[in-house]
Amino acid sequence: MDVTGVVLAAGAGTRAGGPKALRTRKDGKPWIAIAVEALRSAGCREVIVVLGAEADAAAALVPRGALPVVATDWAQGQSASLKVGLAAAATSSSDGVLLTLVDLPGQSAAAAARVLAAVTDDPRGTLARAQYDSAPGHPVYLGRDHWGEIGEAVRGDTGAREYLDTHLTIAVDCTDVGGGEDVDA
Repeated sequence: MDVTGVVLAAGAGTRAGGPKALRTRKDGKPWIAIAVEALRSAGCREVIVVLGAEADAAAALVPRGALPVVATDWAQGQSASLKVGLAAAATSSSDGVLLTLVDLPGQSAAAAARVLAAVTDDPRGTLARAQYDSAPGHPVYLGRDHWGEIGEAVRGDTGAREYLDTHLTIAVDCTDVGGGEDVDA
C-alpha cells in the first residue's frame, strides 16, 4: 500500500494566540516535526505539510524531505487546507492519505500505524480514523477513491468529519497509545 502523509498546519490559531505551525514542545522540537515523524514512522512514503498563516516562518520548521505546500486561501478554514493537501497528494500514485493535524503534539506513530493496519482489502476505497475513548480523532485515512467527493463536500472551517460520519468508516481504537488531544492554549 502506497500512502502519503498530510499534515494540516495552515490555521491562524486564533484561540491559541498565533499559528500552531510555529509552536514547539518545551524541548524546542517543532510540532510540525512531531507530526511529520509520526507519519513517516507509520509507513508514509512521503509527507506533505499544508501551510497558510505565516507560511514563510512555518516552512523553516518543516523537516527535510517533507513537502511544504501553501493554502493561499487558508483563512477560509480547514476545508481549504484539506483541499490543497489532497490536490498535492493527487500528483502521486498514492492509494490514500494519512491525515493529521499539527496541533496534536502528543500524537504517536503507534496510533498512525494502527490506523494504517486497519486498511486491508481495498486501500483506495477505505476510510478509517483513530478514536480516543470512543471519540473520533486523528490520524484519519482517506482512500483515494473518496478524495473528489470529500473535496466537494467540505466547506469553511470543517474537515472531513461529516463525510466520515456518513460513509462506512473503520473506527480504530487508539486510546491506549494516546496523542489524540489537540492543544488550543
